[in-house]
Amino acid sequence: MGYNSESTTESQFMPQIDIRSTVLTATIITGIAAVITLILGINHILKARKVPFYKKRHDRMVRGWRFIIAAVILIPLSWVILNYSEPVVYNFISPSPTATQTPTITLTPTITLTPTITLSPTITDTPSITSTPSIPPEVEDGFESEVTPNPDAVFSFIQFSRQIDEDFQPVDPGTEFENPVGQLYGTFSYNNMINGVQWSALWYREGELVYYESAPWEGGTGGYGYTDWDPSSDQWFPGSYEVQIFVGSEWKVSGYFTVIGEPPTPTTTLSPTLTPSPSSTPTRTQPPTSTHTLQPTRTPTITNTPTRTRTPRFSETP
Repeated sequence: MGYNSESTTESQFMPQIDIRSTVLTATIITGIAAVITLILGINHILKARKVPFYKKRHDRMVRGWRFIIAAVILIPLSWVILNYSEPVVYNFISPSPTATQTPTITLTPTITLTPTITLSPTITDTPSITSTPSIPPEVEDGFESEVTPNPDAVFSFIQFSRQIDEDFQPVDPGTEFENPVGQLYGTFSYNNMINGVQWSALWYREGELVYYESAPWEGGTGGYGYTDWDPSSDQWFPGSYEVQIFVGSEWKVSGYFTVIGEPPTPTTTLSPTLTPSPSSTPTRTQPPTSTHTLQPTRTPTITNTPTRTRTPRFSETP
């Protein structure tokens, strides 16, 4: 008798979970898993675009798409669980009547405050349209190659540095450089290229083309490469710079960096010019006493003629 009483007491305090609640819980868990998987997939794809190496970027992109596919599968699965799992369970388990609790006291709200003024947004910023970069006609007119570009050719993110090592890897890369800048390199990796196809690297400052190089490709199918610019020191004006890479007329990738500080003032180079006057002028005087007196005079003068030299240098990219 005491055992039965204890069992009754325990059953009164144990939570009663019905089939409907279990189905809802499973649906919510599946939906949350789908959302988390989708976020992970998108995050992997966004981070993959910043990876400079093709193999690592490709592996991360594949992992991201797998997460997205899993999320696409989980979303309809949660809908199936919500709509069809409960009838299936009832085929094996007969539903039992549940006690309905009758509320004893119903609280009636006294006063409900309604807002008087609803503030509406005044201005909504809409993102501007970003057009795909195109190659200028003056650059395209100078194309030499007739090889058809491979549409599957890819380039990695461009890294900028003042120096590169023997493997074309950047030394201390950055996105901001202070004058004097000197020679600047933009390094990248590539894949699926074809020798002989026309490729171009365009350097822009504040949207204005300041330098470009365009030539038939000689770097093989895949590997590492760079584009560089080495103007005179007074040509590195402060501002935002962009480097665009094209294969044929198709844009592949862009890189960005900033130059700060005013460029150095070009110095004046003095070229000395030596203008000698007559070196020795002997004067022979013969007095009555037959005494010879030599009087040499030598007056060298140097005239400095200042000349200004400003010779820009350009370096081709292997």
